[in-house]
Amino acid sequence: MSVWASLQFGILALIFLLFAAGRASAQQTEEYRVKAAFLFHFAQLVDWPAPSPGEENKPLTLCTLGQDPFGGDLETTLQGKSIGTRPVQIRHLRQPQDVPGCQVVFVSGRDRKQMVSLLASLKDDAVLTVGESDDFVKQGGMIGFCMDSDKVRFDVNVDAAARAKLKISSRLLLLAKSVIGNHP
Repeated sequence: MSVWASLQFGILALIFLLFAAGRASAQQTEEYRVKAAFLFHFAQLVDWPAPSPGEENKPLTLCTLGQDPFGGDLETTLQGKSIGTRPVQIRHLRQPQDVPGCQVVFVSGRDRKQMVSLLASLKDDAVLTVGESDDFVKQGGMIGFCMDSDKVRFDVNVDAAARAKLKISSRLLLLAKSVIGNHP
């Protein structure tokens, strides 16, 4: 093979790799846009314990733990939205001990080591836990994202939600890929 042919082959290979990386990045961006919308709808389809008097209009705080994979899509998707009378607020946290004050916590698949301790510490608190690691709901998380033929789907653990005094709507359960635990 001549030097020129080797150079052409190398350039073509580089173009292919860049195209493939760009396409994967675009798919991941779209995936997190969809997940951001799902998070909002999850919060809408959960019956929360009644707020204490005077807290009816306090923000419903949706938190991400660890590295934020949404790249601003969470803020863009949820800006100006409310759940009932409660405006939605976004917080990005680094450590599990920063979670108090959150009503929804999203744990990235990249932060698996924090997931187990977080789920143990929140198991009886009225905090909706959402994650994306393969065994999130089996580890005690309430809603776990999964990919199914390039579509974002989710599994639900109703027992974990019940322990936290959260009731997940039957409409949401019908949309789930699978439901773990006892539900009516």
